[in-house]
Amino acid sequence: MASSSRAVVILAVAMAAVLGTAHGASYTVGAPAGSWDLRTNYANWASSITFRAGDQLVFKYTRGAHDVLEVSKADYDSCSGSSPIASFQTGDDTVPLRAAGTRYFICGVPGHCAAGMKLAVKVEAGTSTGPNPAAPSPMPVAMAPRAAGPSVAVPPSSTSGASARGVGSLAGLGLAAVVAGLMTFY
Repeated sequence: MASSSRAVVILAVAMAAVLGTAHGASYTVGAPAGSWDLRTNYANWASSITFRAGDQLVFKYTRGAHDVLEVSKADYDSCSGSSPIASFQTGDDTVPLRAAGTRYFICGVPGHCAAGMKLAVKVEAGTSTGPNPAAPSPMPVAMAPRAAGPSVAVPPSSTSGASARGVGSLAGLGLAAVVAGLMTFY
């Protein structure tokens, strides 16, 4: 009986460790220097991140001043929001990246997409490992130059990186410690 209890506890610890690291990363669009706004260069921002299935994008913006439309490539290229795939308007929108492929987002406010408020994200298959500044990722679809002046590419920080993955890892580690403590009583 004691050996089967111990086996169950060991299995629970192993599962907690695996599940704690299986969460995707959460990326705040434009962070740390910007957000979903007219000042951020999204091609530069996205080029420093390898997005993977299981990650999520968080769009933060002033509600009413902007919105987020997920669109087709043709609508992205022409800045058309007339037939969006999805529409977000809360000012704090989370978009899960569930599968590999390229996703396209624009601001639907007239003139904003043409002014550069558009984002193309190439999502790779596999589990997220968070930002990897040492390995370059493919460039997203090119954007028209912006008239607002030069932008500086800023590598993602912990606030725009794998915050969800880190919290999940800590929860798994905490659960493993509790189970290990309980094992000493058996």
